[in-house]
Amino acid sequence: MDYVILAVAKVLGIVFNLYMWVVIISALISWVNPDPYNPIVRFLQRATEPVFAKVRHYIPFSVISGIDLSPIIVILALQMLDIALVGNLTRLAYGM
Repeated sequence: MDYVILAVAKVLGIVFNLYMWVVIISALISWVNPDPYNPIVRFLQRATEPVFAKVRHYIPFSVISGIDLSPIIVILALQMLDIALVGNLTRLAYGM
């Protein structure tokens, strides 16, 4: 059972890390004028825009002077989830 918990913790850590990179790439792409019909750009927008919209809705000060800080808030939330969930699952698997 310990190996299953440890495997779930590892997979969650990888998923959080991958989505963090998707958020970073999406934020970097938004600084330039990307082709909206490019499949990579469309994927990045479909993968991140719903989360960014929720952050903008619940935290209205996430847009300051036209600068959207929602990617930073999402990255911080992902890091907190990674530390809380993956760290606790790993400790649970090792019996600490």
